[in-house]
Amino acid sequence: QEHLVESGGGAVQAGESLTLSCAAARDVFRVTTMGWWRQAPGKQRELVASTTGASESPTYSDSVRGRFTISRDNAKNTVYLQMNNLNAEDTAVYYCNAILKLASWSIPGEYWGQGTQVTVSS
Repeated sequence: QEHLVESGGGAVQAGESLTLSCAAARDVFRVTTMGWWRQAPGKQRELVASTTGASESPTYSDSVRGRFTISRDNAKNTVYLQMNNLNAEDTAVYYCNAILKLASWSIPGEYWGQGTQVTVSS
């Protein structure tokens, strides 16, 4: 089953915006840390932004700070990444990551979304 479902990727022009969404499956018991990673060709996967809860301060990479905003809707177990003023350096496959507790009796584990391509053309 798909425990994390991503959406919102696509091809845009430089300077435009995109919003990515990642929703945990409805039957997931609890979601803790949620975040976004990306991997560009020839580079290692890097952390873009993460949040551990509604009141905690989000973490951003230096390259996106001030342009990207991470937020989450705990009632829907969904995390968003608002990406503004995109440039070619943002081109990558973006992956949602979360620590999920699938059931009340289960042990939390790390899960990844399928990945969504973001392509920014100059």
